[in-house]
Parts: sequence; structure tokens; C-alpha cells
Amino acid sequence: MNLDQRLADKLELRRQQHLYRKRRILQSPQGAEVVIDGRHCVSFCSNDYLGLANHPRVIKALQDGAARYGVGSGASHLITGHSAAHHALEEELAEFTRRPRALLFSTGYMANLGVIGALAGPRDTVYEDRLNHASLVDAAVLSRARLRRYPHGDMSTLQSQLVCTDKLALIVSDGVFSMDGDLAPVSALAELARNYNASLMIDDAHGLGVLGKTGRGILEQLAINPDDVPVLMGTLGKAFGVFGAFVAGSEELIETLIQQARSYIYTTALPPALAEAARMSLKLSQSEQWRREHLFSLIARFRLGATQLNLPIAASTTPIQPLMIGDSESALTLSEKLYARGIVISAIRPPTVPKGQARLRITLSAAHSEQHVDRLLETLAEVVAV
Repeated sequence: MNLDQRLADKLELRRQQHLYRKRRILQSPQGAEVVIDGRHCVSFCSNDYLGLANHPRVIKALQDGAARYGVGSGASHLITGHSAAHHALEEELAEFTRRPRALLFSTGYMANLGVIGALAGPRDTVYEDRLNHASLVDAAVLSRARLRRYPHGDMSTLQSQLVCTDKLALIVSDGVFSMDGDLAPVSALAELARNYNASLMIDDAHGLGVLGKTGRGILEQLAINPDDVPVLMGTLGKAFGVFGAFVAGSEELIETLIQQARSYIYTTALPPALAEAARMSLKLSQSEQWRREHLFSLIARFRLGATQLNLPIAASTTPIQPLMIGDSESALTLSEKLYARGIVISAIRPPTVPKGQARLRITLSAAHSEQHVDRLLETLAEVVAV
């Protein structure tokens, strides 16, 4: 059997299991209303939580950045790719997260691979929540450290796994879990880290820009001292609406990553124009507080309506509102029924979520209106009842 035949057989099995994934072609900017495959739809599956991806000032910053720096960065940060735009953004992200330094990575996946790979090795142990993002799991595996996973949010099991040692013990968790929308028990994680001489890393990709009075993420939301979380990862392609990622922490941490993080050293730097766009987005996220206020009013409106309709939504207070379905076929069918009515919501199926926990991952944005949310609820009432 040749390679193509082997692959064809495996793809057919995925189709039979209702796990086959297809791409839709977006023909408009990100926003509450989009054009996909020629169809005008209302989108509820973007991570553009603050509605900044198509903001005119962010677009202008990108254009001005391209006019000044060109399109490509041309090299890695350690060769000639580290521009004044990158450096300014790193300084502003450090100030935003209230940490001494920040370091840009091209993607969140690369940031997590780089950090854990630089910090942990074969004699160390990485402890991870069972529902952590795939990039965090892959990073631990690739580091060759011992990986120990604990049931979601189960601090008792984590405590039973921890041992005091002079080797590195790194506790790693999402801040906001991307498929469930719930918050990590960061205070409890920090206490365990202190008690067992461990270090704590939080991936706050879905919290920064959204949570907290000023959008500084889960640590601000839970009133946690930044010193209790020495490694903080954030992304620029979700609430900030641009692209890229960063790690924030101490002078020693950032210098170590510059020297040892392979996914930082051996890749081309983010285009400088994108750094300029992110700088503008960061400013807007702080100056336009109404975006977070509007977003959370929409979350409350949706949850009230969903409760009144007896929809099986998960207990999330973030923009991620999972509608729990169960089997993959039913989730896919419901997604297709919504799409036929002009509502775009992706069906999330294994292995992204555990078997038997397929869902529609509804995400809300400051770009949505109350009318958009009401239309979503009305349409869900129609299709769930069918």
C-alpha cells in the first residue's frame, strides 16, 4: 500500500467518525458580520474579542508601518530582524503586564514551545492541567522533561503529584481554557508553587485584553501579584486583533529565552508593520474601556437568554460560551443548520475536546450588537428544537 492510499483510508475513517475538518473561505474582514463562501453571515466563532481586527486606526498603523519598514522583517531577531517597532512593542507589553521585560514570538504556539523547551529538560518535571492547549502539551513532550497531567482544575491531585526537589518543577496552565471558557484557579496554583518550590507559567492568550478592570488579564481579574506568576504568555491575535505572541517576565527569564528558546532564535521575526499595528491595538484596548463593558453586557444577555431557553451552555463568564452537544455528528449537524440560517459557529470535536464532549464554541465580541445576540438566541431556539 503506497502512502497516498494509506492517507486516503485514514481520511475516510475520519469522515465516517464525523471528525473530518473543512475550511471555509472568508471573503471579508473579521467582524460581527462577514462574507464566507459568498454567503453573508453573522459570525460567532472569532477570537477577535474586542473587535479590533478591522479597526481603522489599527489598519492605518499597519499601513504606516509597512511604508516605513517594508513588508518582511528579512531575518531573525538575532540577525537583523529586530526593528525599532519590535523593540517599542516589547517595552509597551512589559509595562502593560507590569513586568521588567517582554519578548516577542511569531505565534503563541512558538512562544510556548520556546519557553518550556528553554526552561525544562530531561531531569525536570512539568505539571499540566489535562485541558491545557495542545501547544503546552507538545512543548512539555518536546522538552523531554517528565510530564505529569492532573484532572482539570484538580488541585488535590496536583498537590499529590508535587514533590520538593532541587530540580526544576514547572506548573503550567491556561489562564482561560480555550474550549470551556472557565478560569484556572491561579491563586491555588501560585500557593502550591510556593509551597513546593515550583515555578508557575500561565498562558493567558484568552484573558489578556478582556479580563480585569483595565484588560490586563486573569491576574488582574483575580488580584494576583505578578511575582506569583514568573512566566506569563500572551497572544496578539485574539483580543488585540493582530498577530503574534509574547512572553513577559524577569530580566533573567527574557535573557534566557533570547539565548536558548529555539523557536525564537531560529525563525524570521514578525513583520515590523504588524508590530506597529499591535502597538496601536494595545493603546486602543486601554483607552476604549467601553469595548470590555459592552462585551460583558453581551455575555450576560446571551447567558440569560440561553438559560431561559434551557440550552446546555457551560458555566463560563468569558466571551467563550460552549454549547455542549455530546456526540460529534449532532454537533456538526447543528453547526450546518445554523450556517444555513446565516449564523457561523464551528463544531468542536475530538481530539480538540474529549470524546463525548463535542460542542459549538460560541464566542462573543465587542463588535456584536444586542440585535446580533438576540438573532443568535432566536435561531438557536429554532434549530435546537428541530
